[in-house]
Amino acid sequence: MPKISVEIPQELLDDLDDHVGDDGKFVNRSDAIRASIRKTLDLLDEIDERHGRLAEEDDDA
Repeated sequence: MPKISVEIPQELLDDLDDHVGDDGKFVNRSDAIRASIRKTLDLLDEIDERHGRLAEEDDDA
């Protein structure tokens, strides 16, 4: 799995950390960030689909 480096404002990191750990929904920060990216991409796909911007998938590919 590729690794990336990003700059995140401290306030976002603090908020993220509230959801990570034994009492949180996510095991670690990476898990939380991956889940957030997946959810955001799904939402963007839904928006694109409503606006007819998604390319049709080619079954022969």
